[in-house]
Amino acid sequence: MAEKYTNPVKKLIPSKLETGFQQFLYKRVGKYIPSSATPNQVTLVGALGGLFAVISTIMVNISPLFFIGTLIGLAVHLVADDLDGYVARSRGMSSRAGAYFDLITDVLFSTFLILAFGLTPYCNMVWAAFAAPLYGIINVTMMNYIIYFNEFQFPRLGPIEAHIAYGTICVLGMIFGDKTLFDLADIEFTVVDIAMIVGMIPMYYEMIRMDIRLFKRLRETDEK
Repeated sequence: MAEKYTNPVKKLIPSKLETGFQQFLYKRVGKYIPSSATPNQVTLVGALGGLFAVISTIMVNISPLFFIGTLIGLAVHLVADDLDGYVARSRGMSSRAGAYFDLITDVLFSTFLILAFGLTPYCNMVWAAFAAPLYGIINVTMMNYIIYFNEFQFPRLGPIEAHIAYGTICVLGMIFGDKTLFDLADIEFTVVDIAMIVGMIPMYYEMIRMDIRLFKRLRETDEK
């Protein structure tokens, strides 16, 4: 029997889009999940969807149509990533192991998907290298909120915004291809490059904001 949480973590989701999407899934999809399914099994489905997205992105080097596979994998990962928590809470099956499994698969998925984008001719690896650590760092911050304040602090730009951004990159890649728009300092810029840079700006801001806020709260706690 998995160890249950004796003190439930307070979940804070500032994104209305994230909240609305979760409620939609809980009401419309959650009831169809087999009663025999465990949260970890749902997480595994999401992880396999993420793996499919990563492999499809690498295969884009053969044909841009493989971006369709990336979109399918993104959809599977997004839905399962929201429903595993629903299954855990609604069936009283929350566990520390499950929370860790969910966290680490999300970090691995996001990191390797962005690196996979960088391995294609549609995106420069320079920008992928700067974008890849973002989700992992934000998740480390979220984990520290849980450890020190028993709060699951979602970023303002959460999982659904990240998945939409990844999907947008796929669509732009299929539409505009790997054509170079301009060169700057010997670096070629494609439409996907510009989209990734634009997407990184608010994500870096959110990462820094969350880190600074956590540091200040920890310092205030220490002073007390």
